[in-house]
Amino acid sequence: MGHTATEEAGSGGLTATEHRLANGLRVVLSEDHLTPVAAVCLWYDVGSRHEVKGRTGLAHLFEHLMFQGSAQVKGNGHFELVQGAGGSLNGTTSFERTNYFETMPAHELELALWLEADRMGSLLVALDEESLENQRDVVKNERRQRYDNVPYGTAFEKLTAMAYPEGHPYHHTPIGSMADLDAASLEDARAFFRTYYAPNNAVLSIVGDIDPEQTLAWVEKYFGSIPSHNGKQPPRDGSLPETIGGQLRTVLEEDVPSRALMAAYRLPHDGTREADAADLALTILGGGESSRLYNRLVRRDRSAVAAGFGLLRLAGAPSLGWLDVKASGDAEVPAIEAAVDEELARFAEEGPTPEEMERAQAQLEREWLDRLATVSGRADELCRFAVLFGDPQLALTAVQRVLEISPLEVQAVAKARLRPDNRAVLVYEPTAQTDAAGTEEEEAAK
Repeated sequence: MGHTATEEAGSGGLTATEHRLANGLRVVLSEDHLTPVAAVCLWYDVGSRHEVKGRTGLAHLFEHLMFQGSAQVKGNGHFELVQGAGGSLNGTTSFERTNYFETMPAHELELALWLEADRMGSLLVALDEESLENQRDVVKNERRQRYDNVPYGTAFEKLTAMAYPEGHPYHHTPIGSMADLDAASLEDARAFFRTYYAPNNAVLSIVGDIDPEQTLAWVEKYFGSIPSHNGKQPPRDGSLPETIGGQLRTVLEEDVPSRALMAAYRLPHDGTREADAADLALTILGGGESSRLYNRLVRRDRSAVAAGFGLLRLAGAPSLGWLDVKASGDAEVPAIEAAVDEELARFAEEGPTPEEMERAQAQLEREWLDRLATVSGRADELCRFAVLFGDPQLALTAVQRVLEISPLEVQAVAKARLRPDNRAVLVYEPTAQTDAAGTEEEEAAK
């Protein structure tokens, strides 16, 4: 087991050490004795971008299967053991990774490591048709509850499909389609596990009130004998032109509470100065009630009840700038869209004011410090930078990089990217039934 340890300039005194087991598992440790808790975070380098047509949703389905038992932990035992020890846990899937995490009382750290190692090393022993069908139904119900049967629920899915063309690895979202979920077989699931759930395709971070020597001994004891696997293919190329090259547009008439204007702009890849500049630009334009779009649309024009603009950071494909405006009363989308374009054009022409830069940098700095201040947040960021950028230490200096961005860089990315010919637009119009229901409610109120 080799290791490196550094304290980066601008890290605020936070440190991390990196180690590697003989089977390829990367281990990152960060001591924090402020409270007697420890966070365990395990990132597997697999997400929906690794899926192929006809088998979308498999990465997310497998996240659920990882909680269905392993060789020594039956059924719902993972939840029961962690929660019984006073800990919390969960897992999530994105385009670019699947992660699992526990926050435990420090004296229960060994339990969390044993649990994660048991399912990494022996999940296939417990994986059968019953558990597959059980979790297939859970995921399908999740799709109904979060996407198909809620207002605006499929907006992200639709905009993603527009922003990334057919055949692109990010064209579909992690939830997958109902048809593909139904088509997934037990052998598909087993092959997926053998390919991606190997120690040499994972990063394990442990943060908190830990003894590094003892922690590494436990990691070696429980993970060291799990064999590596070399069958993984790299994800398909996600590169695209910097801009879409024309405005894409879809108008939907659905049972929604109000008209809405949503748009996705193609922005720089995560891990670049340009992405940090884009984050600042979107924060100034749509990050909260002090932002330009909120002041224009909600406060001044009163054409919207909500207006936000945020960045979905992606490393393997262009990031997305996500615009979301909910209309007020009878306000029409064309008028809202014209006001948005006017504000974006003015920002591209004039750039941010010194006050806006200071406020946006302070806002992003606070968000970063909030993440790094918790053991779970820091563990997640250490994994993220290790998996996506090869260096967990970058997590500890992210704040400094944001503070180094200049107003000219923010203006440049806005001018180059926040244009009508670089966006996919989704417009929601309420159905006639929705409008009629609203009229009846107004009459009843009178």
